[in-house]
Amino acid sequence: MNDNLLHIRDEGTGRPLVLIHGWSCPGQFFQDQIDALKSHARCIVPDLPGHGITGGRLPLSIASAADAVYGALVERELEDIILVGWSMGALVSYALIERYGADRIAEFVAIDMSPKVLNTADWANGTLNGLNADLNRHVLEAMVADWPKLPGRIALRLFAEGIEPAPGQLAAARKEIAAADPEMLRPMWASLTAQDFRPLLKDFPVPFHLVAGLKSQLYGEGVHAWHAANVPNYHFYGFENSGHAPHMEEPEKFNALLQDLVRG
Repeated sequence: MNDNLLHIRDEGTGRPLVLIHGWSCPGQFFQDQIDALKSHARCIVPDLPGHGITGGRLPLSIASAADAVYGALVERELEDIILVGWSMGALVSYALIERYGADRIAEFVAIDMSPKVLNTADWANGTLNGLNADLNRHVLEAMVADWPKLPGRIALRLFAEGIEPAPGQLAAARKEIAAADPEMLRPMWASLTAQDFRPLLKDFPVPFHLVAGLKSQLYGEGVHAWHAANVPNYHFYGFENSGHAPHMEEPEKFNALLQDLVRG
């Protein structure tokens, strides 16, 4: 595992706070957390494969991302970690724990994510738009050709339905997403939509904190209820004025939660 292939922002001192970003939204989307918490914690923020500065340096899959992040934790000799995974970043975190265990991790925070993105006959808690395997094949086939018009749509879906984002926030998100390479995002999307971490979550080894935007356009109450019924040592935090990105939409509330966890 050669960590120098994975671009990582390593800022601050104190207990390790590892922040794993979502699909098409590189580490820059955690800037509010770095600014607010680097005086309280050591903020480790990678750009996953296919994203940001890391780009195509590593294989483009959830497993590759998990391997690279774990390699960075080992190389830095990090322990007692607060691990935070937003959207796809939660799946990368699950893959890391599945592959390497959780000895280095003390607490886990998932941000608005389901353990299985695709809806199936036995699973109605994937994305709210009803994405299933058939629809996903069309998404993957069209992604590269359609990319010029997708960043605006993706950015809009990050935020709460019916609430205006903070000034400049939507435009900044759209610009950052538009800078991505769809040829690299496509295999990452294929990998993330192939995951099903329900078995892992039913036997999750560390305290599990789900932060969910109650106005999310991606995941709904069924996801929250499934976690409550199936995940041990589970804690729920509903953000009333947030969508899929509570850390961006209600950063002070979100940062206070992380600071409490860092303090123990």
